Amino acid sequence: MGRGDGTGRIVSRPDADDTGTGILHVDMDAFFASVAVLDDPSLAGKPLIIGGSEGRGVVSSASYEARRYGVKSAMPVAIALRMCPTAIVVNPPYHRYTEMSRQVMAIFHDVTPLVEPLSIDEAFLDVRGARRLWGSPGTIARDLRARVKAETGLTCSIGVAATKHVAKMASTISKPDGLLVVAEADTEAFLRPRSVRALWGVGPKAAEALESRGIRLISDILDTPRPALERVLGPAMGERIWHLSRGIDAREVHTGRSEKSVGHEETFHTDISDTRTLHVELRRLADRVGARLRAQRYEASTISIKVRFSDFTTLSRSRTLPEPTSVGQRIGDAAIELFDGIDRRQAVRLVGVRGEKLKPAAIAATLWDDDAEWRRVEGALDDATTRFGRGAVTRGSLLGPSRGGGALPTNPRPSYDH
Repeated sequence: MGRGDGTGRIVSRPDADDTGTGILHVDMDAFFASVAVLDDPSLAGKPLIIGGSEGRGVVSSASYEARRYGVKSAMPVAIALRMCPTAIVVNPPYHRYTEMSRQVMAIFHDVTPLVEPLSIDEAFLDVRGARRLWGSPGTIARDLRARVKAETGLTCSIGVAATKHVAKMASTISKPDGLLVVAEADTEAFLRPRSVRALWGVGPKAAEALESRGIRLISDILDTPRPALERVLGPAMGERIWHLSRGIDAREVHTGRSEKSVGHEETFHTDISDTRTLHVELRRLADRVGARLRAQRYEASTISIKVRFSDFTTLSRSRTLPEPTSVGQRIGDAAIELFDGIDRRQAVRLVGVRGEKLKPAAIAATLWDDDAEWRRVEGALDDATTRFGRGAVTRGSLLGPSRGGGALPTNPRPSYDH
C-alpha cells in the first residue's frame, strides 16, 4: 500500500491543461481494504486493517482511516492495533482481490491495449494513440475513473503526465480518489518542491545519503552538479536521479510484463520445532503457490524457501528444477528438500515458499509425464476451489500427523479429503 494517509492531497481542476501528456498511472485506493468494504458496506468509513487477526500476523494493507494513526504495511498487527485500538481486522479471501483486479484491468484494456500492470492494483496506460477515440489524456482519465467506480464500486487515483515517473508521482499525490494532471511544460515546476523521497526508486538509504548533505528537495538536486550526485549515490544511481529530477524518463509502457515470482509465507502463533509439522506447512504453502501458478498459466523454474527462527535470524535457500513446474507436489518436494538441508538449532517462527524465474506454461505435455496424475488431481482441486472456496478440499496429510501415515512413494497417487 502507499505510505500516504490522504492528507495534503492535490487534485486538478476539470479544465486542467494536459498538453504534451499521454501516460496515465492508475492506482486503486487502499485496494484490499476497499474490497472488504465492497463485501461488507457496514465497514465504510471505519479504520480497517487487512491481515492476520491473531498472533503475529502482519498488516497487508489498511484503510485511510487507519493510516492516519500511523498504520503501515508490513507492520505487526499487534503494534497496529496499539496505534489504532478501534481498528477492525479483516482478511477477505485472496480470490476476491484477483477477481476485482481482473475487472479493473479489463476496463483499462478497453481504453488502450498499451497497459503495463505493476501489481494487482496499479498499472500504467499509454493513451497517446487513443485520442481520436476517447479524447485528450485528461478526458480519458476522468472518464476512466468514473467507469471504474460505476462498474466495480471501487475508487482509483490517476496521475497524467508526459512520462511514467511523473505520472506515478502525480497519482500518489492525488490519493485518495483523485486526478492530477501535469502538463509537459509544468513538469519542472511540479517536481521542484517535492521531497527527494518522492522520486520513484529512491529508497531510505539513498534518501538519507542525500539528506545528510543537505539535499532534501528535488530543487536541491537540480542545484547539485551531477558529479557530486554520483559521488554520493554512485555513478548509476546518481545519473538516474539527475535525469528523474528533470522529468527525463525514456521508459515506455511495456505490455509484456509478468510476475517475476509467486510466493506465500506463514508466521506461526507459537514457534515450532517439530519437523513433521513444518513439513506439513511447507506442503500447504507449496500447494498455494502451485494453484496461483496454474491460475496465471505460469511455471516456476526455481523454488526458494524462507525460514525465520525464534531469534529472528532469517535464511533463504533455492534450487533450480530440472523442468519448470506448476505442480504443488513437486514444489513441495523441492521446498522440503531445501528445508531439510538447513542446520536448525532453534524453533521456527516463519516459513515461506516461492516459485521464481517464471515461464509461460507449456501448451502440450511431453510424451512421458511423471506428473500426469498429480496434474489431473490438482486440476480437479482447482475446480473445486473455484466452486467452493479455498480450504473446502485439501490433502489428507495436511489435516494433522494422525492422518499422515508413513513416507510417500516417489510418485504416489495423491488423495484429497473434503
